[in-house]
Amino acid sequence: MPRGRGDKEDGEKHMGLLKLVQVLSFLVVFVAGIIIGLATSSHINTYFSSQAQAQLFSTSTATSFRVSTSSNKANCSTRCEKSDCLSLDAFLHPTATNLSHKMSDEELFWRASMLPNKNGYPFPRVPKVAFMFLTRGPLPLLPLWERFFKGHEKYFSIYLHSPPAYHLNVSSNSPFYGRQIPSQNVEWGTVSLADAERRLLANALLDFSNERFVLLSESCIPVYNFPTVYKYLIGSAYSFVESYDDPSRYGRGRYNRKMLPDIKLYQWRKGSQWFEMQRSVAVYVISDTKYYTLFKKYCRPACYPDEHYIPTFLNMFHGALSANRSVTWVDWSMGGPHPAMHAGDNITESFIQAIRNNGTLCSYNEEQTSVCYLFARKFAPSALEPLLNLSSTVMKF
Repeated sequence: MPRGRGDKEDGEKHMGLLKLVQVLSFLVVFVAGIIIGLATSSHINTYFSSQAQAQLFSTSTATSFRVSTSSNKANCSTRCEKSDCLSLDAFLHPTATNLSHKMSDEELFWRASMLPNKNGYPFPRVPKVAFMFLTRGPLPLLPLWERFFKGHEKYFSIYLHSPPAYHLNVSSNSPFYGRQIPSQNVEWGTVSLADAERRLLANALLDFSNERFVLLSESCIPVYNFPTVYKYLIGSAYSFVESYDDPSRYGRGRYNRKMLPDIKLYQWRKGSQWFEMQRSVAVYVISDTKYYTLFKKYCRPACYPDEHYIPTFLNMFHGALSANRSVTWVDWSMGGPHPAMHAGDNITESFIQAIRNNGTLCSYNEEQTSVCYLFARKFAPSALEPLLNLSSTVMKF
């Protein structure tokens, strides 16, 4: 049956639409391909660009780090030559080369107050005795002390607090060589004397091998040989700090009521300046700020902090750790504010023997002993020669 004109026109329109759809589909696919291609190319470029940048950054950072590290090492090496850079070994055992630090007293006391929480030490620790000399300058009895220390270098440390302008001129073989600590001027009867004592303690505490700490002056002498002194101090369960209640005007009479309510009159104590203490007690002393500040403000002449601060502080908080006596003999028989000075004419074998054993007994680790004094003062420069003559026969060194 022949198609009509209308059917022919409808067919042509249908074919035209089909071709249009095909063309549009091709265009869509083509455009989509272009977009995908562009996106893929951009992603690849970004990826490789980022990788290149990352590699460049990594190389630059590594190079910069190496340069920075090398620079820091060089700077640290320079500083270490001046003793301001500390290795672990130098941190644990400050030597003669780094006693001259740049710390203020506040920084020094903070560092010295550090206590390790971990048991034991990262090195084979041999406990030492720190001999702390508080002097006004020269050491006239130096040869006697050098003889005393000879051959026992592993068991002691020396610390010297002298006027800042004074330089001790000794040979490099002397145990006193390079042992001066950063110091300040000291005036007798003032708090600067107690400051110097705490400064000595803090410097000695920097060496973790130091276990016992004894305060001495340029006029002190040992009355026993080193092995005896070392065994006596290291073996003691207590510190040797004299602390007693003096009801006179020279004791309680120096108390200032402005110290209330922190320090009460019944807690007030007096004692010898020449102490010896174990490490834990030394840390307690240099860590205190509250009570020492009260002494600095209110214990002024005729109150003398060096006679009252440590005895009072230990009596208040750590009395059970002290034997409550001094191991340094002092002659107060002449009366007055200063002990007797013994010159060369006074030095005899019987005199030294009387100091070593005067017939009295004292407590040592809960037992009685006749060995009560290890050191003695005050001895004049003229006493040196007769003391050297007696050292081998009487004092056994």
